Amino acid sequence: MTATPSADDTPTRRPARVHLTRLRLTDFRNYAALSLDLEPGAVVLTGENGAGKTNLLEAVSFLSPGRGLRRATLAEVARIGAGDGFAVHAEIDGPEGAGSIGIGTAGADAAETARRVRINGEPARSAEAMLQWLRVVWLTPSMDSLFTGPAAERRRFLDRLVLAIDPAHGKRALDYERAMRSRNRLFADNVRDDAWFDAIEQEMAEKGIAIAAARAEAVRLLSAMMERLPAEGPFPKALLALEGSLDAELGAAPAVDVEEAWRVRLRSRRERDREAGRALEGPHRSELLVRHAPKNMPAASCSTGEQKALLVGLVLAHARLTGELSGMAPILLLDEIAAHFDTHRRTALFDILEELNGQTFMTGTEEALFSSLQGRAQFLTVAAGTIRPVG
Repeated sequence: MTATPSADDTPTRRPARVHLTRLRLTDFRNYAALSLDLEPGAVVLTGENGAGKTNLLEAVSFLSPGRGLRRATLAEVARIGAGDGFAVHAEIDGPEGAGSIGIGTAGADAAETARRVRINGEPARSAEAMLQWLRVVWLTPSMDSLFTGPAAERRRFLDRLVLAIDPAHGKRALDYERAMRSRNRLFADNVRDDAWFDAIEQEMAEKGIAIAAARAEAVRLLSAMMERLPAEGPFPKALLALEGSLDAELGAAPAVDVEEAWRVRLRSRRERDREAGRALEGPHRSELLVRHAPKNMPAASCSTGEQKALLVGLVLAHARLTGELSGMAPILLLDEIAAHFDTHRRTALFDILEELNGQTFMTGTEEALFSSLQGRAQFLTVAAGTIRPVG
């Protein structure tokens, strides 16, 4: 990954465009078989509800580490009635030249539970290897309740933002979750072996502080990016902060000192955690706080329309940041993005997306919502698992 700049750095060049040139699906959701040639820039998918527009976006989201934009299991995305799993194959053009990524479970052993990833025909060492070729960022209607829903959803949202700019973040999170589950199992089994606990808590402290530090750096960089944007824009700026005991300590002491202090607390608070059945302190308890900057108001107190505009502004700022840090313009997946904005804000959004220089997939039920993109986008109609060019 490109070295992380300071908050005062300014972009020296436009991030390189990365785009999918062809997408092939086999037994993915409602697509038995699909081969779709794609163009750079905006790709507009229109059709009735249930036609398969979001399914196509979900397939693209699987080209990034994690469980995709719906957080579905592998069994859930395989087409009903398909006997051999699913496959998603993408041909890519980017700064590294032409390449291909294939993911799926087709042909896998029955006992295999993880998706397989192949890059340029060769097995990838991990899903994070896909981040060397492209970064994928998405915004879906289910995220409209982000500011009013549970804190876990905001943590998950933040971790997706961090992963797009820091490919190592995903493994840190997996390692931490694994260690925390192991400690919880020791509690459940009433194990009291200090050596086991010491080893697990050392792992939790190392990975947990690394997670908290990566989140703090992402919030700092994203805040700096939003400060650089015009004060009066179509989408309001957000004020971001992290709330949690470890987050507060990281702001006042070196990470190595915070790590050691937390390891000691984990040891001293085992009985408290044993009674609860889980760790009561850690990055899994942190909260992402978001405020509407122009109104200096908590995002949760804003109107539904203000929350939507705030979220879009946050995702667009993150897309800019991702492009600068990785050197690659991210692929954006914007599901039902235009329905709740007036003509002025839709036009402003489309102009910003063009400026970002990436490939953007947008869905909607009405082609008219995207009329200002005529001549600047690839328009496709989706119907019952088939896709064809408009007109």
